[in-house]
This record gives sequence, structure tokens and C-alpha cells, in this order.
Amino acid sequence: MAKGGAHTWYFPDGYLPEKIGGGLLEAHEALMILNTSPQVAHILIDLYFDDRVPVKDIAVTVGAERVICIRMDKPEELAGAVILPMVQYAVRLRSDVPVVAMLGRLDTTQSNLAYYTNTAYPED
Repeated sequence: MAKGGAHTWYFPDGYLPEKIGGGLLEAHEALMILNTSPQVAHILIDLYFDDRVPVKDIAVTVGAERVICIRMDKPEELAGAVILPMVQYAVRLRSDVPVVAMLGRLDTTQSNLAYYTNTAYPED
């Protein structure tokens, strides 16, 4: 992996939990991207599904030495792309400068809650 991250990241286990329970915490997944570079990162996000064509080239930017959090359940943060709950999907992230990325999930479908991150595969 390049110093300060990688140019390409893969997350094969996307799966939005259902929004049930009505508590203070809302079930979701989020893609966090850290740019430690002194340059703005121009990023393209691709979404892959098991039952439909991919949604590719969702453009986002991360400022120099900044972090962003993209909620995967909010189409307005994904250029209008809709990911339905309980549907398997995967993410590929491509950046023009090395970044560090993580996909996290908050599952509120059971009383103990669960927050965990998905294993990523970085590639330069």
C-alpha cells in the first residue's frame, strides 16, 4: 500500500440493514474517506449489485487533509443512486491521490445493536 493510503479500494460486503426500532440511532452504512494529502482528492465511486447493472462514476471530492462520511442510505450523497435495504451490493472507490477508506455499518435490527466495519481490499 502506498504511503497515506491507496488509489483504489474494494468493499465486497455492502448490505443496508432495515430501519426498524425507532430508537435514537438509525440503521445505516457509511463510507468514510480520509485524505491526508495536501491535494484535493477526486474520487469516483462504483456500486455493484447481484441483480442489476452497476452504477458507476459517482463523483465526490475530499478536501486536502480532510475526511468525509457518505451515508449509503442517502441518495443525495450518492448523486441520486438508490441502494435499497436488505440488498447485497459492493463498492469500488477510485481516487487520483492515495486515500484511506472504510465502510461501516450500524445495525439496529436487534436490541444489542451492532457497529462494525467491512473488510476492504486496497490496490494501487
